[in-house]
Amino acid sequence: MGGAVKGKRMPRAVREQQMMDAAVQTFGQRGYRAASMDEIAELAGVSKPLVYLYLNSKEELFTACIRREASALVAAVRAGVEPGVPADRQLWDGLRAFFTHAAENPDGWAVLQNQARTHGEPFADEVAAMRAELVTFVTYLIGAAAREADCDSELAEREVAGLAHALVGAAESLAGWGNGTPGVSAKEMAATLMNFAWAGLANLMNGQRWAPSSRA
Repeated sequence: MGGAVKGKRMPRAVREQQMMDAAVQTFGQRGYRAASMDEIAELAGVSKPLVYLYLNSKEELFTACIRREASALVAAVRAGVEPGVPADRQLWDGLRAFFTHAAENPDGWAVLQNQARTHGEPFADEVAAMRAELVTFVTYLIGAAAREADCDSELAEREVAGLAHALVGAAESLAGWGNGTPGVSAKEMAATLMNFAWAGLANLMNGQRWAPSSRA
């Protein structure tokens, strides 16, 4: 009898992920303030007291959702890049992985980009940490491209950092647009950003810099 009851008991880790899945869906579709612990518990198929037992508050649950979705996005980008291939191919693969993950996880994307950023600390800080990790990765890729072109000594560290921030910001904006525009694929978004950014980077690597025209 006792063995049968024990056999039906769901492992804590599985139950937690079930609650997190429900929370991400609810927060992503309803928003942080409108979402209730009652509907999260109902969607997860557990009792409300059990949700509070695992995660002490709505704020703690939302923070846990942000961390999980941020980690999953960064992991997807890193997993999509094959080390050792040319830098432009690495960036292309990373962008495709980024846009694919955002499209396949619209509720998680909404939690990161639409909800966490609009409700202040500590939520915005969690997203900022994720963004910093992506910027660090893109900084490495731009540095690798500069080394391939033998111009790494010509690019200042601050300039590379600025380019990486601009590229990540553009990717975030483009993913938001793509998720809200029917028929836009991850491959199309990645190609758009490569055409926008890499063509300019290629010129930069070849010493062709833009400068404002002088006035007569």
